Amino acid sequence: MDLTNIFEPLSVLRGITLAGVVDILLVALVFYLILRLFQGTQAIQLLRGMILLVLIISVLSSLLRLRAFTWLIRNSFAALLVALPVIFQPELRRGLERLGRTGSLRNLLRNPETVNMIIEEIVDACELMADRRHGALIVLERVTGLQDYVETGAPIDAPVSSELLQTIFYPNTPLHDGAVIIRAGRIVAARVVLPLAEHAPAYSHLGTRHRAAIGITEQTDALAIVVSEETGIISVAQNGRMIRRLGRERLANVLRSFYRLSPAGRSPLAGITRWFSSGSSSSRRSSS
Repeated sequence: MDLTNIFEPLSVLRGITLAGVVDILLVALVFYLILRLFQGTQAIQLLRGMILLVLIISVLSSLLRLRAFTWLIRNSFAALLVALPVIFQPELRRGLERLGRTGSLRNLLRNPETVNMIIEEIVDACELMADRRHGALIVLERVTGLQDYVETGAPIDAPVSSELLQTIFYPNTPLHDGAVIIRAGRIVAARVVLPLAEHAPAYSHLGTRHRAAIGITEQTDALAIVVSEETGIISVAQNGRMIRRLGRERLANVLRSFYRLSPAGRSPLAGITRWFSSGSSSSRRSSS
C-alpha cells in the first residue's frame, strides 16, 4: 500500500505561510464586518442570497469549464461593485451610524427585570384598551430591522409604558392611526404605516389593523399585537399567522416566550411556535 497517495493532500499545508493565514483571516473579517453592517435590515437576506449565488456560479463554472460564462461573470464584478452601494444605500447609511454608537439598547433586554417590566406595561395597556374598545397595533422588532417602516411614522424614542401606549391609541388623537414599533424596550415610533397581508385569505374578513399585523409578520420576524376597536378582542400575529381571543395571562406568556433569550443555536421565537400551531386553525374559524 502506497502511503504517499494518502498523505498527498496534506502536502498542500506545507505551502501555507503565516502571511497566507493572515490574508485568509483578513478576508474572513471583511465578510464578517459586511454581514454585521447589514444585520438588522431587510437587505441581509438579499445580500446572503447574492453571495451564495456568486459562489455557486463560480464553482460550477470552474468544474464544467464554462469559459464564456466565466468571462461574463468575471467582467460583471466591476459593475456589481458600483451597483451595490446604490442598491444598499439606506442600509449602508444606517449601518455606519450604528458603528458610531457606543452600545446597543438590546443589551437592556438581557435583564429579566427589565423584560418583565416591559411585558407588564404592554399587557396592562392591551387589557385596558380592550376593555374600552380602543383599537391598537403594537409591533415588537426582533432580528429583522424595521427602520424602513419606522421612518414612515412619527419618531418618539421613549420607554415602554402603559400610559404612553394608551395615550397614543386614544381615539381621535393625532397618533392613534397606524402602528407603534417597540425596539429594545423603547417605543421608537408611532403612526407607522405597515404593509397589508398579501397571502392571508383566511383573514380577509378582518379589519385593516389585523391585515397590517399579518402583513408585517409575513415580511419580517416581528411579533404584532392587535386590539380590535369593534370587539375588544386581543390578537397576536407572527410568521403570517394569527391567534385571537387572548386573555391577560396568555398574552403575557406569548410575550415572555418572545423576549426569552434563546439557547445555543435556537430561535428566541421557538417557544411561541406552539401557540400559533395550536391556535391558528381555531382562530380562522372565529369571527371578529
